[in-house]
Amino acid sequence: MLRNWGAAAICVIALGTSAGVASAQPSSPAGLPGAVGVDVRLKLERDGRLTVTEVVTVPEGKTADRVVPLRIAVGDNRDRVYEVSDPAVTGEGTATVSDDRLSIALRAGTSTVTYSVVGTVARIGDTLELRWQPASGWSTALDSVKVSVITPDAPRSVNCLAGEPGTAKPCTTAELGDGRGVRATEIGLDPGDRVDVAVGLQEGAAPPNARVVETSTLAAAFALTPATGAGLGALVLLLIGGMVALWYLRGRDARALEGEVGPVDVLVADGAGRVAFASPDGVLPGQVGTVVDEHVDVVDVTATIVDLAVRNYLWIEEVDGLDWRFVRRNPADPSLTGYERAVYEALLPDGVDAVLLSELRGRRIDLTRVRDELYADVVAKSWFARRPDAERTLWWWAGIGTAVLGAALTAVLALVGTGALFGLVVLAAGVALAVGARSMPARTRRGSALLEHVRGLRGYLHAATPRDIPDADREMVFSRSLPYAVVLGETERWLAAFAGSRSGLYWFGEAEQGGDLRRFAQRFPTFLGALDGVLAQAGHLRSLRH
Repeated sequence: MLRNWGAAAICVIALGTSAGVASAQPSSPAGLPGAVGVDVRLKLERDGRLTVTEVVTVPEGKTADRVVPLRIAVGDNRDRVYEVSDPAVTGEGTATVSDDRLSIALRAGTSTVTYSVVGTVARIGDTLELRWQPASGWSTALDSVKVSVITPDAPRSVNCLAGEPGTAKPCTTAELGDGRGVRATEIGLDPGDRVDVAVGLQEGAAPPNARVVETSTLAAAFALTPATGAGLGALVLLLIGGMVALWYLRGRDARALEGEVGPVDVLVADGAGRVAFASPDGVLPGQVGTVVDEHVDVVDVTATIVDLAVRNYLWIEEVDGLDWRFVRRNPADPSLTGYERAVYEALLPDGVDAVLLSELRGRRIDLTRVRDELYADVVAKSWFARRPDAERTLWWWAGIGTAVLGAALTAVLALVGTGALFGLVVLAAGVALAVGARSMPARTRRGSALLEHVRGLRGYLHAATPRDIPDADREMVFSRSLPYAVVLGETERWLAAFAGSRSGLYWFGEAEQGGDLRRFAQRFPTFLGALDGVLAQAGHLRSLRH
């Protein structure tokens, strides 16, 4: 009945209450002379129960029998099961129901058959569908079949098929009305043919109640056997081993993230009472973000650009309060790391001494090299044993490959009829491996120690005030600390702490006046947002601000 139809498109036709029901005496010039006429009225209740009323006209001297199977094959070793209750006939005939069929026997005259069906509402993908065959299994030809469907809410779509079971021939008519129903008609139906109606429902119109069961063959294929039991046991051991390995590899990181960590001492004093900023383990702003979350993000590049300006490779100036210009101050030299040089050259390629931020938006700079150099850099610094992105990719593909193998093994074993549960074990192991791939990159001991120092650095950014820094060093310490505040999400607090200072800035200002720290504190967040947006357009990096 529904076996080869699949999850076809389902259309619903609204039937206004004024439209009424089709006549109980169907007739058509194109019908079959002396054949039976059927008028079927379907009403879906809010609780998912379908009430059916069939008005059947049998010509004098004839009888009509109908057998409706209630267990329909919908795939290999899978049946869809319907439950029919309260069958009754008003007129000349009888209706009885058993576990697997509804039987109707009618004599000459007009009879009304009523019953209720549970199991007609199913979720097909994202669509809620009502499906039933208002005409099937008749022993005699039908002159016409008229169908009306009423649903709790306005239907979304309707699809009506007619003819031999398995064919996709559309009904003579099938249309949506203006209210809560559908109307369909089929003229002339041979014995044994069917009319198959599927109605797309509004979400929440009725609860899905379709029941699909596995046949004994499929159930045997997935039965628990000693072999599949051993496979399940091996999977448990594998998962436990994986948890132990992750605990060993990531335990240092967990300890680094636990407990209280005070501010680290990043202010280095000389004998003359001057102080300077020195990051823990010499970590640079872009490296901080990558070590913390194991990804190269847009904010890591933004902080690197600010750091290049602070270190006098760039000058950043505001233009007309709407744009910003990057001006080359000093060429890239050997003191820059590979990823810093990549950022510098992406911003100001050879032959370009100045560029507006708005011009970068149109250029769509390529940050692929920046990402690769930064991942390689954290490995070279011995904070990771291998590139985090390569580690994640390796384990993800290993998981996907295992899952695909498990799915194929499950399908083969299900067809054979035994041991399919073992394939599911392999499939589950692959999925777990793919999901856990993002946790596989592990920092080295040095990387875990740096993670703890970075927490201390964030504490310094929270606690430091201008009073802690001599006036002569305040501008430099503020500037050198700022890129770390950017990458660690402490920009707002750091600017607020120093906004009252009257100091200027040696690396940032307007085109026609020097940098002013108070105005800078107001405009710098806008600059960061605009720069993040331009870098995010380049792709290859996550648009994540810590």
